[in-house]
Amino acid sequence: MTMHNYDYYVPTRLVFGKGRVSELPKYLEGRGKKVLLAYGGGSIKRLGLYDTLKDLLKDYEVFELPGIEPNPRIESVRKGVEMVKQENIDFIIAAGGGSVIDCVKNIACGARYDGDPWDLVMDASLIKGHVPFFAVLTLSATGSEYDGGGVITNPETNEKNALLGNIFPEVSIMDPEYTYSVTAWQTASGSADIMSHVFESYLVKDGNIFTDGICEAMLRTIVECTPKALEQPDDYEARAQLMMISSFGCCGLPAIGRTPSPWVCHGIEHEVSAFYDITHGAGLAILTPPLMRFWLTEETAPRFAQYGVRVFGLDPKNAPMDNAEEAIRKTAEFFKSIGLPGTLREVGIDSDEHFGEMADHIIAHWFGNFKDALRPLNRDDIIGILKAAL
Repeated sequence: MTMHNYDYYVPTRLVFGKGRVSELPKYLEGRGKKVLLAYGGGSIKRLGLYDTLKDLLKDYEVFELPGIEPNPRIESVRKGVEMVKQENIDFIIAAGGGSVIDCVKNIACGARYDGDPWDLVMDASLIKGHVPFFAVLTLSATGSEYDGGGVITNPETNEKNALLGNIFPEVSIMDPEYTYSVTAWQTASGSADIMSHVFESYLVKDGNIFTDGICEAMLRTIVECTPKALEQPDDYEARAQLMMISSFGCCGLPAIGRTPSPWVCHGIEHEVSAFYDITHGAGLAILTPPLMRFWLTEETAPRFAQYGVRVFGLDPKNAPMDNAEEAIRKTAEFFKSIGLPGTLREVGIDSDEHFGEMADHIIAHWFGNFKDALRPLNRDDIIGILKAAL
């Protein structure tokens, strides 16, 4: 192991637990009087969260931006930016999952920019501050409530890119009870997303004792708690455990002191969901096993074997390659056991028509260099992994 240099800073306050949304007003004092309330397809109304927020915001002038889609689109961002500028909005509240929070991040930055907010997705150097925003989380998945970036889709160009620029919520309020009504599909996909975030930090050349332990504890939590949440959706402890670790997948903590990761699986999946608009977590579940198999060599086998021993309880006396192969098999088996697809064909992708274009776009625009991965990837390798996932 080699300890790598790191910088770590997360300014967001996490407010976790039952009924904590009632504390929102105290964090808004002195922020102004005009607020934009952004949310998705109406789940916050079914939860009663919408009425709760409107009551908590009764002393403010509230403007609304509903209908933010999964894989949030630049059209919603543009609409939100126009509202913030036109109405001189003081701050924004994102009520929902990662898609809503990601969209609000782009809106918050776009409100301080004179051009098209898509410019900021393509070139983070153009970001010059942002409107303050707050999050009320309703889905355990992306970790956007506790990280400084987001992901935005542009259907006009079949692009789904990362918005990067230290764009953190001021406060994120997290009540696990708001996740009780999340569907089995969304619950499983969210867990796959969290799991993939951890893999992005864990499956690198150099780890360390501390963050190996963090990553492995998070992975064990997903494996143990996701089936419980699926079996009993109102299992508070299972939902609470999943919501807690969702915040730490992308915040940088699992990656400190490790080889910097190019986030390969996310880079590839973003291309798939940009072209086909599939659920992000499901796409990650499909791509993870073939990517792991590509990475598995005699040199990398000990890393996968360690994962198998510490997460799935494999016998450490077995040969590293045997445990590595079994760990990958158990990963695919876990995704299947929680109801996620194992191939691209299962989500309607039965052709490699766009794979070359996807690989070219990754190489040109992804923030990470795939040459720095656990095993370096080139254009042909990316296409090969996509074909293996069919």
